[in-house]
Amino acid sequence: MLYIVATPIGNLQDITLRALEVLKNADVIACEDTRHTRVLLDRYQIKKPLISYHSYSKADKSDHILDLLRRGKDVALVSDSGTPGISDPGAHLIAAAQDAGIPVTAAPGPAALVVGLILSGLPTDKFAFEGFLPVKTGAREKRLRELLGLGRTIIVYESPHRLVRLLEQIAQIEPGRVIACARELTKKFEEIKRDKVTILLDYFSIHKPRGEFIVIF
Repeated sequence: MLYIVATPIGNLQDITLRALEVLKNADVIACEDTRHTRVLLDRYQIKKPLISYHSYSKADKSDHILDLLRRGKDVALVSDSGTPGISDPGAHLIAAAQDAGIPVTAAPGPAALVVGLILSGLPTDKFAFEGFLPVKTGAREKRLRELLGLGRTIIVYESPHRLVRLLEQIAQIEPGRVIACARELTKKFEEIKRDKVTILLDYFSIHKPRGEFIVIF
């Protein structure tokens, strides 16, 4: 059985009892960064073999993990934070297991995009998750125009060094748009800024963005 296990997005106490049970009983745990996952496992005194599984190794490691699953082993898949399969290589393994007829189930829990959405104060009745926007300026602007015209709340992930540029582009297209920028969610320095995009642009032009951001608009 392949178990998709959600892990904390920051605060290590944000893990379910079922997730801990699955991790304790799994034969092996597949994770993005073994050092990162080891911190969580040590916190809860879980000792299990780890397999590094990330975007650069998914092609090679998928076959090995599928072989373990075919031999009747229970594999728990975790990401560095949150729910595997959302904007990370876990989606590849999940699809491969399903295509191979291997049972897949989930121990649900935290997801950064959901936490960011509910803390944004923006409408939650209709929303779309875009993940990461295109890097190239032209493609990004085109996609932003499409998203801004959907008539629903949009959630994207953004790196700190591209945040100001994203705000600039949104301000050029729709300067009155109210947006929220969230970072360090559930951690000590959690920060959620919500205002018109032009005001947040002024703020982050002065205060250097730090950490990975969830931008909701």
